[in-house]
Amino acid sequence: MLKIENLVLTVTDPDTGQETEILHGNSFELAQGQALGLVGESGSGKSMTLRCILGIEPSGARVDGSIELDGTDLLGASGEALRRIRANDLALIAQNPHGALNPVLPVGRFLVEGMSDARSMSRADAEAKAADLLRQVGIPDTERVLHSYPHQLSGGMLQRVVIAGAISGDPKVLLADEPTTALDVTTQAEVVAILDEKRREHGLSMIFVTHDLDLAAAVCDRLAVMRDGEILEIGTPEEIRDRPRTEYTRALMDARPLLYPEGHEPAAFLSSTGSVDEEAGS
Repeated sequence: MLKIENLVLTVTDPDTGQETEILHGNSFELAQGQALGLVGESGSGKSMTLRCILGIEPSGARVDGSIELDGTDLLGASGEALRRIRANDLALIAQNPHGALNPVLPVGRFLVEGMSDARSMSRADAEAKAADLLRQVGIPDTERVLHSYPHQLSGGMLQRVVIAGAISGDPKVLLADEPTTALDVTTQAEVVAILDEKRREHGLSMIFVTHDLDLAAAVCDRLAVMRDGEILEIGTPEEIRDRPRTEYTRALMDARPLLYPEGHEPAAFLSSTGSVDEEAGS
């Protein structure tokens, strides 16, 4: 479905003319219905990779290599062709849902106009589909939400709206750029579950960008570990977890926050620290 070969992104300083290579010859493939997690620390090049796929790299940047979507060369596509591809084949889910919506318009406009403009649906059909999409992502009170403004909804509710918009056009590939970063832990789990369910239900491919290895492993078939603009290794979640091939991946694994030491059940851990006995004694 998506094939990237030797992707290099170079940016030029407008003042000095100095060129800096941001992405260093990365390659990977994404099959239909497959989910790939791009994981790594901030600044590793994860989001820049998505921007290259969408054709929205920084002004003055140069992209070399090859990006093919279902056989179509994205780097050689015209502006009009890219706009058509972005409207029909690629869907971006950003980490901040507030940035995806116009703050002075009801959220229903985001869904309805997107379908009626990009896909030539009648307004009545678009409104009916918008309500159905909201129900699919776990929003039962569709009329209220469609007529609400972004500031009237929680971050988790807005991210559900953005996911509904992303799947509204039946894209081939979902590009999820840290879609849960701005959410609390409980809402993160709900949104990720919805995103994974809709991806599987619609047979979509997905690139899931995150710094959270455990989160990526929960929803992705393969993981690609990035550092300083380079993919260091690609493998299944089990391979990355059990047999990491680089010291950096091992460091990422060791940096995961754990509620309890590995190998200890919560009850056993509390008992060993004396917390249970102290609690009973008090």
